[in-house]
Amino acid sequence: MDRRRARLSILLILSIAALAAEGAAAVPAARPSTGTEAGALLDLMPVPESVTARAGRFRISEGLTIGGPGPATGRAFKAAARFMSRLTGRTGLFIEQDWLAAQRPQGEAGIRYAFERAGGLLPGEDESYTLTVGADRVALAAPTDLGVLRGLETLLQLLSADEAGYYFPCCEIKDRPRFVWRGLLVDVGRHFHPVEVLKRNLDAMAAVKMNVLHWHLTEDQGFRVESKVFPRLHQLGSDGQFFTQAQVREIIEYAADRGIRVMPEFDLPGHSTSWFVAYPEHSSAPGPYAIERRFGVFGPAFNPADERVYPFFDAFFKEMAGLFPDPYLHIGGDEVEGHQWDANPAIQAFKKKQGLADNGALQAYFNGRLLRILTKHGKTVVGWDEVLQPGLPKDIVIHSWRGPESLVEAARKGHRGILSNGYYIDLCQPAAFHYLNDPLPAGSPLDDAQKALVLGGEATMWSELATSETIDSRIWPRTAAIAERLWSPAAVRDVEDMYRRLPGVSLRLEELGLLHVKNAGMLLRRLAGRSDIGPLEALAEAVEPLEGYKRHGQAAYTSLSPFTRFVDACAPESPEAHVFGRDVERFLAGRDRTVAASLGVKMSGWRDNHAAVLPYLAAAPALREIEPLSLGLRRACEIGLEALAVLVKGEGRPAAWAEDKAKVLAEAARPAAHAELAVLEAVGKLVRAAAGKAGR
Repeated sequence: MDRRRARLSILLILSIAALAAEGAAAVPAARPSTGTEAGALLDLMPVPESVTARAGRFRISEGLTIGGPGPATGRAFKAAARFMSRLTGRTGLFIEQDWLAAQRPQGEAGIRYAFERAGGLLPGEDESYTLTVGADRVALAAPTDLGVLRGLETLLQLLSADEAGYYFPCCEIKDRPRFVWRGLLVDVGRHFHPVEVLKRNLDAMAAVKMNVLHWHLTEDQGFRVESKVFPRLHQLGSDGQFFTQAQVREIIEYAADRGIRVMPEFDLPGHSTSWFVAYPEHSSAPGPYAIERRFGVFGPAFNPADERVYPFFDAFFKEMAGLFPDPYLHIGGDEVEGHQWDANPAIQAFKKKQGLADNGALQAYFNGRLLRILTKHGKTVVGWDEVLQPGLPKDIVIHSWRGPESLVEAARKGHRGILSNGYYIDLCQPAAFHYLNDPLPAGSPLDDAQKALVLGGEATMWSELATSETIDSRIWPRTAAIAERLWSPAAVRDVEDMYRRLPGVSLRLEELGLLHVKNAGMLLRRLAGRSDIGPLEALAEAVEPLEGYKRHGQAAYTSLSPFTRFVDACAPESPEAHVFGRDVERFLAGRDRTVAASLGVKMSGWRDNHAAVLPYLAAAPALREIEPLSLGLRRACEIGLEALAVLVKGEGRPAAWAEDKAKVLAEAARPAAHAELAVLEAVGKLVRAAAGKAGR
């Protein structure tokens, strides 16, 4: 595997060099694609294992056909049909597709796919493929149909255009994933996200070659799946917002057609208030219980000492095992608060009788009982870090939210593991932070056998602060960076190149129905009560939601709170602020006057925007909370423009000047409207440079 990773950069360099030698234009990795062969290859995301550029172009015409083995009901054929539909949508060409229904293309197909067998939906299945684009034919070969799916996504990313029309650049791509588990957790417990939300996000997952939907179905705030054995669970614990078993099967089939497994999570023994609304007798303290509206860690937990609990779980998991075909089932196991256990005399007596030293040992006992039940029903158990207790059977998979150390500990004890620490996309952290987070970082203390136990990772979309209107923007496009980390060779770590490619990925995701871009404008129009929202959009591009858990401290959020405010229309990471910060770095490194002019235009626009924002605040009370952000941006840009002028003239300012400006920037940095200005660090660099200090 290490040799494969090392080949990537070498092959790209050699390929582009060969292309240049043949007279074709080559585009350096640091530059945007200009439609040339090399540019299209360098825009791929995730980056393939190896890419070899060739001279020539495969032209796309309305007579294009696609074909391969398998029935029209097969996964590969369905993917080919979706491919042609998306290709038509992107090009506007009237490509004949009626023959797809009968799978009888006329003559030799221009795009030909081949595979040896249908792939199984389980970790470790072969997803590799070889894609060869020639001037007169495209050939896609893979050991399984899953590889065909992954290769078709790569081919779509290669679509290019010139004066003569659309084409695929000639090349050979050999590709396979680095990790076998590349997942996205979607929490439907804290906020319910209906079928259409899951479907569009499954399409997005397939586009970036992710292969596991981790469906977090139960929480203190809701029990979200129909149970025909215990119908009171969903009837009383969901506010009427749950997935019927028919809908569950629909999602599983939809995911399977895209090469994605669906693993359910039923969080136990804590995070379980919604279970006790229907069955308070299974809790460790008397009821009655109501659905929890707040967010956090709460006391209610199942009673491990009560024997009635285990027949209940036996019947429940027998039903769920029949509903969810995936071999893995997640039992949660995190954040058991413990007060109910401590206050229950029967539980304390049980611990003493069983020789259980503490609540960790009690939870291990509970997990052991669940493990036997789930094993009987054919499931492999996955649990969060807390389930890793002495004596835990080796076949339980450890899902690490605490950090890489937990993953290392699990592997050393012989457990397979999945990393989510560093991939919490709900925390509004930069794509670069997630991108450089690695399940197997350089210098890992694990040996080769232990490294093989690290299956991969999952982005986690906890939904305390995300509704169906905003969840897409909290997942995408940053999760594409995580997808690349889990698919591409470890040597692919160029952060700025990742940012260069990310906007193109974002555009392609919109094609699939993702609302991560357009819903921002919808929310701003709703708040303003008008359609012309340019000044609000200009402010939003310089603002980001508070990072980490800081936003939770700004208000008493509940599952019924409004998530339609200005902060909800702001991207978790502002692309404009990132570009601004990068350009400040470029200017400070070379004092390029062209870059300085661009910075001046941007800061002048932000400075003058405050006056344009004020009428919106006067007319819309819901927007008045953003006035400090708008005013802070104006003042910061006034300072930035002054510092920029000093630097362009080659002058300097005394330290006292910089100290005064820093105080103004510190005031502008104070949170407002549960958000913060994202451009202040870059402005501060200009100020420090103008005072003769380092730009960093």
